[in-house]
Amino acid sequence: MKIKTITAAALAALLLSGCLPKSEEPEEAKDKAKEEQETRVIIPTHQLEEEYYRMLLPYKKSASYGLVVSMLNSQYNIAEVEGGLMRLSQQHFPTDEYYYQEGQHLDQETILSWLGGKDKENNPEGLNPAGQDAPRYIAHILEQNYLKRTSEDKIRLEGVSVGVALNTVNTITGDKLPAAQVEENGKKAAAAIVKRMRGMEGLKEVPIVVGLFRQSPKTEIVPGNYFAVGVAEKGKDVLSGWDPINEEYVLFPTSSSKDRYRDVDTSFRNFKQDVEKYFSSFVNVIGTGYYKDGEIYSLDIDVPIEFYGNAEIIGFSQYLTGLLVDHFPDIQIEVSITSTKGPEALIVKKRGEAEPYTHIYHN
Repeated sequence: MKIKTITAAALAALLLSGCLPKSEEPEEAKDKAKEEQETRVIIPTHQLEEEYYRMLLPYKKSASYGLVVSMLNSQYNIAEVEGGLMRLSQQHFPTDEYYYQEGQHLDQETILSWLGGKDKENNPEGLNPAGQDAPRYIAHILEQNYLKRTSEDKIRLEGVSVGVALNTVNTITGDKLPAAQVEENGKKAAAAIVKRMRGMEGLKEVPIVVGLFRQSPKTEIVPGNYFAVGVAEKGKDVLSGWDPINEEYVLFPTSSSKDRYRDVDTSFRNFKQDVEKYFSSFVNVIGTGYYKDGEIYSLDIDVPIEFYGNAEIIGFSQYLTGLLVDHFPDIQIEVSITSTKGPEALIVKKRGEAEPYTHIYHN
């Protein structure tokens, strides 16, 4: 069992150092902007892990920066619409070849216009149905850019991903929207978005990947999920078709009777019971499972506590580490132990590794 204690300041320094090369200076290249102007950027030579894109520095914020917070209904959906699209993009823009940048083409004014109701006179580009009482199917549009370094040491846009977030509940009446109508409106909006983006400067030839995201209701504490993806190849203004995406998030313990959740739910309930044997002063212990193609891929567990002593936190973390190995031997796990003071400990067990790794925070 490996346990390491670190201070918050030390952790921040560690994370910052991970973004920079360990043994050599960062490489510099030129970034060709939309206005055909060239600016210098820093390209980190060190990649944290295969699942993460390298980010160009200085970091450029999205042209619609901050809009997603007001358009989506929960922090869970906000995080997943971005993280899920980045994960989806890896199938088309590999992390070892491409660099990530927030979307630079769709600004707030454009997105808000597209999200409005279609009105021939006042808003002809609206993607939602007209009328104050009409359901609002399209909740948000998110753009991500993927760039490559050319042989001339310049950075060039080589791919764009677009997430189309869809409401599953009528925002006016609170009624559930029919799934078929949600999907149909999402695909129609995606087709229109691709055609419009092809007319924008710098986007005529790059491939455009579009993902349809089903937003979970604001009362749920798990995010929605991407359920379909389409691609407009270089120079094409239409999507070549749609492929289904089979992924979902499940809250544990669950009341669902579906067989694919049963084994994990049983293990989680046993884990929760063992945790409560050690210390009963818990607000609640909950887990969020990420399923891909019907199989559990990862499990995040939140453990709120009322501990005050550092030694007690270390002892409790050691106890939890043993429970994870016993109850979840083959699942990727991340356990966050928190108190009213903030984060107390983080336990991570990657898939295929025998022992978890633990960080103890010194607040």
